[in-house]
Amino acid sequence: MSSSVLYMSMSVDGYIAGPNDEPGNPGGDGFMRLHHWYGYGPDGTIVRPPAGPAGQLVEEANATGAVLAGRRTVEQVDHWGGDSHGVPIFVPSHRPPGPTVADYPLVTYVSDGIASAMAQAKAAAGDRNVHVLGAYTAQRALEAGVLDELQIHQVPVLFGGGRRLFEVLPSRVELEIARVIDTPEATHIRYRIRR
Repeated sequence: MSSSVLYMSMSVDGYIAGPNDEPGNPGGDGFMRLHHWYGYGPDGTIVRPPAGPAGQLVEEANATGAVLAGRRTVEQVDHWGGDSHGVPIFVPSHRPPGPTVADYPLVTYVSDGIASAMAQAKAAAGDRNVHVLGAYTAQRALEAGVLDELQIHQVPVLFGGGRRLFEVLPSRVELEIARVIDTPEATHIRYRIRR
């Protein structure tokens, strides 16, 4: 059975994006620092693919069978050109998509809520996991009880400002540590949501 897993790189003080996170500056100032462990350089290009445990984590994320991502996330990157590692992309949104989405057959906007979007993503993923992206989307998925796990890549930096991953939660959420992998550039913690 597939699980829904939020994959997110985060500063120690809880930020997933730097200050000035907007469409012309996706991720905000200093955003790529959160992705050095992944092999990205400051300009957003891959300078070296990760090896060892970090490489295995990237392979794990790329083995997911569907993506569920928030509208803000997908629009800032133009839906990854309609291709996020070759799997269907589901976007929960109450507004219809912009015109570019017509060019992306793998992208589906779901207007009847996060639970429906997750059900469709899990059906498309089959026995593989659903890769969840976006802070707001993660918060709504937690609230609806449809997020199963968190894979947090905690980067040893303090941003001091920007966009926090869990700025607003409807209530307390208990987690169980499933796995911890230390690498020189990040500590990768996998949590299960306790229900």
